[in-house]
Formats: sequence, structure tokens, C-alpha cells
Amino acid sequence: MNARFKKIISLALIIGLLFSAGRVQQSLNVDRDRLGLTHMAVLDNAPPMLAFTTIALGGFRGLISNFLWMRANDLQQDDKFFEAAQLATWITDLEPHFTQVWVFQGWNMSYNISVKFKDAPDRWRWVENGINLLRDGGLHYNPNDILIYRELSWQFQHKMGANLDDANEYYKMAWANEMGPFFGPNGTNLTALIDPQTPEEKTNTLRLVEKYKIDPKFAQQVDAEWGPFDWRLPEAHAIYWASKGLAVAQKNPEKVKADDLITLRRSIYQSIYQAFKHGRIIVDPFDKTYSLGPNLELIPKVNEAYEKMFVDETQAGQRDGILRAQRNFLRDAVYFLYSAGRNNDAGKWFKYLGEKFPDKPIVDGVPSSLPGNLTLEEYVFDVLQIDVGETSQERVTSALMGFIAQSFLAEAQDEDTRAENFRRLAKRAYDRYNLKTMDAKGNKRVELPPMDVMRRTVLNDLLDPKGELSFAGRAMLRAQLGMPAEKIAPTGSTNAVPPMVISTNSVESGRTNAAAK
Repeated sequence: MNARFKKIISLALIIGLLFSAGRVQQSLNVDRDRLGLTHMAVLDNAPPMLAFTTIALGGFRGLISNFLWMRANDLQQDDKFFEAAQLATWITDLEPHFTQVWVFQGWNMSYNISVKFKDAPDRWRWVENGINLLRDGGLHYNPNDILIYRELSWQFQHKMGANLDDANEYYKMAWANEMGPFFGPNGTNLTALIDPQTPEEKTNTLRLVEKYKIDPKFAQQVDAEWGPFDWRLPEAHAIYWASKGLAVAQKNPEKVKADDLITLRRSIYQSIYQAFKHGRIIVDPFDKTYSLGPNLELIPKVNEAYEKMFVDETQAGQRDGILRAQRNFLRDAVYFLYSAGRNNDAGKWFKYLGEKFPDKPIVDGVPSSLPGNLTLEEYVFDVLQIDVGETSQERVTSALMGFIAQSFLAEAQDEDTRAENFRRLAKRAYDRYNLKTMDAKGNKRVELPPMDVMRRTVLNDLLDPKGELSFAGRAMLRAQLGMPAEKIAPTGSTNAVPPMVISTNSVESGRTNAAAK
């Protein structure tokens, strides 16, 4: 056999082997895709050197990711957050199924980078970037990883919903402006999203699903189980993403850790409690500002959530903590209901509180009478004495609105002196709160709603035919205030008085310019 013939045979053999390897590789690729084992995404928008190195090393992409991850951690320790965010972006390009990088980068944007900026709109841009990254990128590559659902829920609950960030009021306002076109002026427009009829409704549903990844049908299920919510506020979305995570966990129970399930459930319980405390939007119709107040319709659902949480918890120490939190919630519920003039509901929950915790004081560490030894009014008075001295925006707002409601009711009964006492008490509490929350420069970190806005809101609630005040009581109040008589509502109408509140089951915290966007 001559040399030329050997070369031809070798070449043919090489071609045959390459062809066979290609066929086998195609079969392997199909199996990898079917089994969800394909982890290598195309690397886009990387520096030329990184792109070249990635192509050259091929299967060593994991080593590159590990090196970049270590470098990102070093930069994080040195407070070089922008550089760390850029490296994290490259890591997600190299290893899109590396969940911890998505979580780290979303948290870094929302918590570290955002606070480097002074202006609230700049901060909000980075907070929203963090949320978008988790939702649009992390879930796209890792739809069954509940860590990303947990982090999304936390961003809405803690970063946007809580009052820890100085710009939290702006975050809530900006998110409400984004969600308003979808969920309507009351934040409850789920039916039109599920079954859109007009071209505008169909467009809204499509944008909500494609851009914000919110399934209206699943949102309705969440609202039915835990609501009613105002879906313009962050707590509803925190509960939505936590519920999504639990639904995914049920489909893949073998891949889920017990601690992750506990975290998701707690996110729901904590968020619904926050929604109870400030889940109602109060709007000033004149200057278009808005504030937050309690969503009292959530009280039965919040109590049910604590009961479920107690059953699900297995550790004795955690169970004691749940009972303590439930007792404090019931204390708030009685207090908020009484302050809102809903005495019948306040009495019902006060009785429940006394039966469930007959041997516990009002507040841990505060020497006070037990609920069972007090009348409802005495109990609420003791709680008010404690709360008016605090700097909790939600509690003081509720107390002030209670004082205002009592002043109107006293006025309706022609008790002018008593009405004036309530007004003076509200004014003193209002001024005391502003003084205690003022910093050295004279700025208030978390402001109360304006007094005139609270007065109009309380009056609107008292004059609502669906409220507890009788027709005779509303007529007396209108007469004392020099208002026209209440009109008889037409058949099918539910409200003869134009509402001054955007939603009867929602609220926002602090005074914010809703026109600023």
C-alpha cells in the first residue's frame, strides 16, 4: 500500500468519524435540552478580550465564572459596587443558571447602588433595575428556582413596602403610577385584565403579562385567598411572587429546601400585615398628593395567616414568636377599628383578643391591665396613651383619624365642648409627632398626612351610606356642618356621596406629590 493510498484512507476515516461524532452530538444536544441540562448561553456584549477568552477556553467557562465571582466579592468588600455589578453581569452571561449571581446582582442594585444617589428618581431607577433583572433575566433562565421568587418578594416587601429607605414614599408613588393603568383607580381591576373586551383592555393585559410577568388569573387567586388588595401597592406584588414561588415548589418538592418554603410563607404573612397597616390610598383631590392608611378589610385574612403560620411552624421558639406577633396584630386591629369608628367590629375582635390571650398585657414589657379586665373604651384609651407617644407613622395616623372621627360624632350630637377637646387632642398629638420625628436640619423623615386631608377622609367615611353611621346620624352631622341633605341613591347605586378616597380597601404612607414622576 503506497503512501498516497494511506492518506486517502486516513482522510476518509477522519471524515467518517467526524460525521458520526456530529450525529452523536446532535442526539446529545436534543437529550440535554429535553432534560434541561443545557447551561451555556451565548455571551453577548462582553469586552473583546473576555469574548475571545470564552471562545478559546470553551468548557472552561466555569473557571472564568469562578474567577469573576471571587473578584466581584473582593470589589463588594471594598464598596466598589458599580464594578461588582458589571462583573456580575458578565457572570450571568457566562453562567445564566448560577442563581446566586442573579440574587446578588439584584440585591446589589436595589440596596447598595441605589443609596449612592441623593435624588429619589435616581434611586428608584436602580431599585427598579434590580427588580427587572430578577424578574426578566433570573426567572427567564431559572423559572423553577424559588430563590429568585423569594428575592423578588423581598424587594417588594422590604425595599419598597417598608419605611427604612428615605425614598420609600417615592418608590411607592412611582410603582403606583406604573400599575394604575392596569389595575384602575381603585387598584382592583382584575376582571378586565382576565377577560378584556376593548382594544385598550387587551393591550393592558398583554403588556402586564409580557413586561411585568404578572398573570391576571393567578393574581385573582392570590387576591381571593389573601386580599382584597390594592394592586398598585408593593405588598400585593410581594405576596404574588411569594405565592408563585410556593406554587413552583409544589411542582418540584424534591428540589426545595424546607427553610426556603418557610421564608416564602413568612414573606406572605409579613406582607399582608404591612398591607393591613398601610394598604389604603388617601388622595387629596386639590393638590393631587396622597398618603397611606390602614386597610381594615384585611383583618380577618391577617388573623387567618397567623393561624396558618402557627400550624405550619414546627419549632417551639418560633411558635411563641408567632403568638406574640398575632397578639400585637390583634391589639392593632382593635385599636385601628375603634379609631375608624367601627365600634361593633372593634368589640368583636376585642372579645377575641381577650379569649385567646386572657393572661397577657397590652404590650410586652409595658405594665398595663389585661384585656379581660378592661372595657373596650378603657383598653383603646390605654393603647392610645402608649401609641401617641411613639413615632410610628401608621399608629399615629390611625390615632389622629380616630380623634377626628370622635370630634365629628360629638359635633353631630351637639356636644361642642367635647368635639373641641378631641380637635385639640388631635392637634397636640400631630404637633408632638412632627417634633419627635424632625432631624437636626428641621426635616421630617416620615411625614403624617396633612390634617385637612385626614379630616376630609374621615368625614367622607362617616357620610358613606355603607358605613356604620345611621341615616339619622349622617343627617345630624350634615346639619351641624351646614351641608346639604343626603340624596336618596337611585336603584342599584351604592353611594350617594362622591368618594374622596381612591379605594375603600387601600392606603399609602407619607405626603407625596403624585404628579411628580
